[in-house]
Amino acid sequence: MAESHSSSRRSALAVRWLGVGLATVIAVVTLGLGLTGRLTLYISPGSIWFACAGAVVVLIGAVLSFALPLGAESDHGHGHGHEHGADTDEDATSSRRTLTALGTISAGVVASAVVVGALVLPPASLSVELAMSRADATGPLFAGADTPTLGVADTTTFGIGEWSSVFATASRPEAYDGSPVTLVGFVTPSDEGDISLTRMIITHCVIDAQPAAVPVAMDAGDYSADQFGTGQWVEVTGTVKADADGSLRVLPTSVVEIDEPKDPYEY
Repeated sequence: MAESHSSSRRSALAVRWLGVGLATVIAVVTLGLGLTGRLTLYISPGSIWFACAGAVVVLIGAVLSFALPLGAESDHGHGHGHEHGADTDEDATSSRRTLTALGTISAGVVASAVVVGALVLPPASLSVELAMSRADATGPLFAGADTPTLGVADTTTFGIGEWSSVFATASRPEAYDGSPVTLVGFVTPSDEGDISLTRMIITHCVIDAQPAAVPVAMDAGDYSADQFGTGQWVEVTGTVKADADGSLRVLPTSVVEIDEPKDPYEY
C-alpha cells in the first residue's frame, strides 16, 4: 500500500513538473532575457512586451496551482467502468496507460533537456553557417523593403535588408549611383575580389530569420577580400556604384572590424 502511494506521488510530481514546472522555468528565463535586453536574440523587439506579459501570466498561474492538491491533475475519468467486457476493457486501458507513460517520459526528457539548455547555455545569435545555408533559399525582398522598387526612396535610414532589395529589384539603378552608405554586418564569401556584407533579417522571431546581403567591391580601393575572414563583423562606409550592366555594389572608403553588435539582427 505504501509502495503504491509512493508510486502515485512520484507520478503526480512528474505530471506537475511537466506542466507547471517547465512552464515556470521557461517564464523565468524569458523574463530574465527581457530584463537584460538579450531577448532580442530570439524575437523581434516589437514582440518582447507580449512575451514578457505572457511569462508574468504563467508565473501567476504557477503560484495559484499550489492551491490544487498534488495529483488532482490526473484525478478524473475513474469509477465509471462497465461490468460487461471488464477484462477486455482492463487490457485496453493497460495498453493505453503504457503508451501514455512512454510518450510522457519521452516528451518529458526532451522538454527538460530544452529547458536545462536554456538555463545553462548562454544566449547566442544565429550562426554565420546558418545564414550561408539559407542564402540560396531566400528571396531579395523583406517586409517593408519594397518601397525602393517604386522609385528613388530616402536611403538615409536603409540597412542591409533594404539595400539588398534595392540591389536586386531597382528599375532605375543609376538613380542610386553615388548614394552614401554606412552599413554594419558580417562578412560572407562573394565573387572573387568582393565580399558580401550580410545581416539576418527577422520578422517575428529567429525561426523566420533570413539573410540579406549586399556586395562590397573590395578590389576597388585600399582593401582586399583576404583581409576579412568569414563571419567577421565590420562597419562599411562608402558609396553605391551602378555598373554599366545595371548591377549595384558598394565601393568602400572605410572598412573597420568591430565586435558583434548587442542586437545583431535587422527587422
